[in-house]
Amino acid sequence: MTQHNETDLVIVGAGMVGLTLAALLAESGLRIRILESRDFDPQSALEGEQSQREMGYDPRVSALTVASQQVLTVAGAWSRIEQMRFMPYRAMDVWDGEGSGQIRFDCTELHEPCLGHIVENRVTQAALLHRVLSQANCELSVGVKLEALSEPDTDAVRTLTLSTGETIPARCVVAADGALSNTRRLAGIGMWEWDYGHHAIVTTVTTEQPNQATCWQRFTEDGPLAFLPLPDAHLSSIVWSTSPDHAKALMELDDTEFCLALERAFEGRLGAVKHTDQRFVFPLRQRHAKQYVKAGFAAIGDAAHTIHPLAGQGVNLGLMDAAALAETIMEGLAAGVAWNSEYHLRRFQRSRQSENLQMAATMEGFKRLFNTRAPVSILLRNTGMSLMNRLSPVKNHIVLQAMGLSGNLPRLARRPVRD
Repeated sequence: MTQHNETDLVIVGAGMVGLTLAALLAESGLRIRILESRDFDPQSALEGEQSQREMGYDPRVSALTVASQQVLTVAGAWSRIEQMRFMPYRAMDVWDGEGSGQIRFDCTELHEPCLGHIVENRVTQAALLHRVLSQANCELSVGVKLEALSEPDTDAVRTLTLSTGETIPARCVVAADGALSNTRRLAGIGMWEWDYGHHAIVTTVTTEQPNQATCWQRFTEDGPLAFLPLPDAHLSSIVWSTSPDHAKALMELDDTEFCLALERAFEGRLGAVKHTDQRFVFPLRQRHAKQYVKAGFAAIGDAAHTIHPLAGQGVNLGLMDAAALAETIMEGLAAGVAWNSEYHLRRFQRSRQSENLQMAATMEGFKRLFNTRAPVSILLRNTGMSLMNRLSPVKNHIVLQAMGLSGNLPRLARRPVRD
């Protein structure tokens, strides 16, 4: 068994959230090591725009808010994303499939260039990898699993035992390894969780009519169906949340039958659905860690919380976690205090836990509101949507919060004040 010198920060998980944290701390002077259980060639993820196009579109995309764009800009990744592939969306149309209620958000009403950006997860990860791997104080190890995590010593240092037999003393370990986080489990942090009763189907589809740089979402009787615009005007990424039985039936359809079913569910808003890429399906569960931090430990992103994808906020919440934790660590370093102590890390927990719980409750409320088939509830929600669509101040307040232009944001996520 080989023991390495003490590392300041070990981030378990080289997804978007873990890499964002590493990128934000790249110039902090900390010795950072990132562990990724997937065995992939990091160099292949750094290929340019031409290579991205040759690979086709990643079925996993994120609707990144203006606040997330700002975090990625500070992290040194956004300019790289702009060199590859992304799609600004200018409007969002939401309507109730069981009534006439609808609401439209448009960037022109806010005097903004767009409401956000649809970016493939693979593109965001490549941009962050490019930033992290160029830093002398950051090291990435792939195909490596965390086997054991010690309790903290008096200085909150923990020892990690890896699948390679190596042991690493670290002043702080960050779990960024997803919803089924082994790191969180090894740290002894429990979860509150429950099943949404939905499975989500994701894929890329070609439509007869252009996507109009608009995010479309229809609330069906089984769950929300979203079309997210891609840079190719006739392509959209879809997220179809529905009951497990319906999802199973949809996955068993051939491509032609699936396109017809999708077109009907979407009420033909973009004409015929002419083609679908390979489909993927996954169950949806809400999870929330009972605590985010311990001495020498923090959990961020899906390792700390997962919510329903109906508003596309999951990755954005994770990026806000990364920004808040980076700020907390840097404040501790600047003040010369024990930045890895549970006492200090609780600042991060206080800043993010209430925000994440509030978003989770909001998504649960929306899901319950649109799941009911009671005629009175259907009438009330349709009336409410139509009324809100006419009340511009209320509507704009909601969309500004969704964009990350208002509310309680980490400092690194706040857009610079315009002159």
